[in-house]
Amino acid sequence: MWHFDGQIIKTPKAMVISDITHPPGIFRDSAMLTSLGIKSYREVTPDSRYYTNGAYTVDTSGAEVVGTYASTARDLATLRTRMLDDANSAAASRHAAIDWYWSRASKGGTAVPANIATYATALYSEHETIKTAIAACDTLAKIMAYEAKPHTETRKVDNGDGTYGPATTTSTVHINMCTHYSANPTDEVDPAFVSLVAD
Repeated sequence: MWHFDGQIIKTPKAMVISDITHPPGIFRDSAMLTSLGIKSYREVTPDSRYYTNGAYTVDTSGAEVVGTYASTARDLATLRTRMLDDANSAAASRHAAIDWYWSRASKGGTAVPANIATYATALYSEHETIKTAIAACDTLAKIMAYEAKPHTETRKVDNGDGTYGPATTTSTVHINMCTHYSANPTDEVDPAFVSLVAD
């Protein structure tokens, strides 16, 4: 985007400047733009998950024009409600994936495997822990940190032949703790995974 004489130009277009009509192609010519006083434009907006847009200001003093919206923090109780909804949805989807074991058993079929029963119990426990953590997020900073908690993930290198390791790599990942569960059915194994540790 560009800025000229108080207007924001989103796409190249013909411009009439000092009674001269310039074709849209001028926007590919940085020297021409500079000579005409047309500057690149950048807009800075707050993260809409946590803020609403406030007052708008424009800084035209530099080589680039920057339009900035002030940030107004969203209501904490509303944010915690959204977090809890996300947490409940994540828990429900995980339980829904295994409910058929109990349905089958209730009809006289195979009993629920021990590892699945253990997994279900772990899900309930982690869900309660998550709900408690969300309730404790009494500042915007805590909410933002909980929804993007840094972790170091270690994985075995893919050897390209169906095997992994022994070499490993590490990377930093930011995890939304509202929807993150460490419990997994024992039959779901990622052969490359080594560890995931909160920083």
